[in-house]
Amino acid sequence: MIKLEYFTSADFETLLDWVQDEELLVQWAGTQFRFPLSTKKLDRYIEDANDFEHSSTFIYKATETESGRIVGHISLTAINRENRSARITRVLVANSERGKGIAEQMVKAMMKIGFEELHLHRMSLGVYDSNLPAIKCYKKCGFLVDGVLRDIQRHGDEYWNLMEMSILEDEWAAITARDGHKPDIKP
Repeated sequence: MIKLEYFTSADFETLLDWVQDEELLVQWAGTQFRFPLSTKKLDRYIEDANDFEHSSTFIYKATETESGRIVGHISLTAINRENRSARITRVLVANSERGKGIAEQMVKAMMKIGFEELHLHRMSLGVYDSNLPAIKCYKKCGFLVDGVLRDIQRHGDEYWNLMEMSILEDEWAAITARDGHKPDIKP
């Protein structure tokens, strides 16, 4: 099991250790950062984040509940309280923890925050269409494919397509009811 906690400057070194090559940086952050990642860039990344009442960005680390080890990273960005929408971004699981269902736990925890605490109507995300494990995870969490943006990211001599996915509050409510949980969703 994992829990989400705010990502702070004390967590920078862990993330810097995980993101050692340019391709992983692009897969993780798209155009948010240029390689190499640095503490200075991460300082700007967390600036104005994580104020629950006012921020449009929440940045989390995923911590394993038993050991306290950081096993992942995830953000909720573009929070629009008027339109009740936000975007899950920068999902990353530590190499040593991949294949253990941690990404699914992180995404579900983020959906719970979005739908039950922020009372969002819609949550979206983008994933490169070559990232089949991530797509499988997001579909398992209930995200549906909205469409594909073709050749959106150039990487070396090739272009990557971006798959756009989303989930709505009533879809989240149906999933949680099916799984035996009563969601706390309010307009």
